[in-house]
Amino acid sequence: MAASPEDHIGDRDLATWHSRFGRWLAQSAVGQRSPWVAANWVILLTLIVGAMTTVLLTAAGAEVYDAVMEQDEVATLDRPVLNAMLGLRSPGLDTAVTWFTHLGGDVGMPILTGLTVLALCLWWRSWSPAALVLVAAAGSLLMTVAGKQLVGRARPPRIDAVPPFESSASFPSGHTLNSTVIAAVLAYIILRRVRHMWSRACMVLGALAWAVAMGLSRVYLGHHWLTDVMAAWALGLAWVAVVVTAHRLYLTVHRARATSGTPP
Repeated sequence: MAASPEDHIGDRDLATWHSRFGRWLAQSAVGQRSPWVAANWVILLTLIVGAMTTVLLTAAGAEVYDAVMEQDEVATLDRPVLNAMLGLRSPGLDTAVTWFTHLGGDVGMPILTGLTVLALCLWWRSWSPAALVLVAAAGSLLMTVAGKQLVGRARPPRIDAVPPFESSASFPSGHTLNSTVIAAVLAYIILRRVRHMWSRACMVLGALAWAVAMGLSRVYLGHHWLTDVMAAWALGLAWVAVVVTAHRLYLTVHRARATSGTPP
């Protein structure tokens, strides 16, 4: 059975694994006797690896926090960058950046994401985008909550912040983490349907610009330190890698079952 166009991003076959570890994962998933077991093995892998990633990276986040408190090299970025942002402020720019950052908040982001996913599902007549985004968003939310509770870092002083003020812990930046995850996963979903190189490049650059702009907006407004944002970018990309890997395993299992004549 020929590979589906949705199994590719450009010339890259998502169901073909080039690394030794990737081939081992694929063989382990396909090697299950039951299609039901194979599919659920992939889901279980996502949960296990995702949970491990969350714990390890949150622990790494605590180390970043300790570095900030001890005034290590990374910590020296926070105050100078915030001071530089203070010098850029103006009433008009403050209003514009506040409006933009609300798009990545608890109300704006779910609305934008929901409308986009609904449009993709209706356009492609598939619920696959919704499933991928739900898994990605759930992990992102878990990492945000866990990080804030475990680290408990204080936000920049309110005298340096643009209202409305926020009271939750500063590390990691939830706006940045969630925006990075959603933008990257949506880009991955759409890249599988886009055939032109320039369109794929625009999609990647657009997702990158959204994540970077959202993170810097949080520093500009004085709602987060730069290291909160940097950690959120790293956490978000790591979780996206887990989600994409799990989805590629699903595609691999699906193709193997279809080729062998077993219902996937």
